[in-house]
Amino acid sequence: MEEVRPTRSELLERKQQITLAEQGMDLLKQKRDALLIEFMSVMDETLRLSSDLQRTTSEAQYSLAIAKSVDGVVSVRSASFATKGSVTIDMTGTKIMGVSVPVVTKGESPLRSPFTRGYAITGVSSRIDETADKFERILDVIIEYADIETRLKRLGEEIQKTNRRVNALEQVTIPALKEQVSYIRQTLDERSREDLFRLKKVKKKIERREAAKRG
Repeated sequence: MEEVRPTRSELLERKQQITLAEQGMDLLKQKRDALLIEFMSVMDETLRLSSDLQRTTSEAQYSLAIAKSVDGVVSVRSASFATKGSVTIDMTGTKIMGVSVPVVTKGESPLRSPFTRGYAITGVSSRIDETADKFERILDVIIEYADIETRLKRLGEEIQKTNRRVNALEQVTIPALKEQVSYIRQTLDERSREDLFRLKKVKKKIERREAAKRG
């Protein structure tokens, strides 16, 4: 146990510390519960986007396989080399229950029309064009998924951090303070009993002296 002075002022100070610690713990629990509600909501969105990404990737791979088998690998590769463009994203931030969370958004949509992809529209088949469209949709979903997954990770980290603080207060700090309060009370009670015992002895001595004088 931490060494404490068994005084009444120390007892009052420890009681105040317990009150503050319990209030802080209650606030942290409320924050944790609110974060958990948000986490579950984001988790649902993450699962939805994960499913969308798997489906979109599967569709794109299927379209690519069809284009290669019908139009030939050379034609598909030639169209891919002619395709130009870049993917841009914007990074900002927001706060959820006081927690800073990064936000990833599309700077410019990766979805393009056949006229802006870089290859000659008359030089490729509809199958190659469809394949390009599906792979662009993969990029579109990936950006959304990156945003929601980043948010999920940040919320998860904050929930763990808050939970550790709650556990530290609930299992370590508050029990230690209560143990100190109990120790101080016991010590003060013992002193009070000792003082009372001494007073009784002194009283008896005085009474005996008074009785001896009268006798």
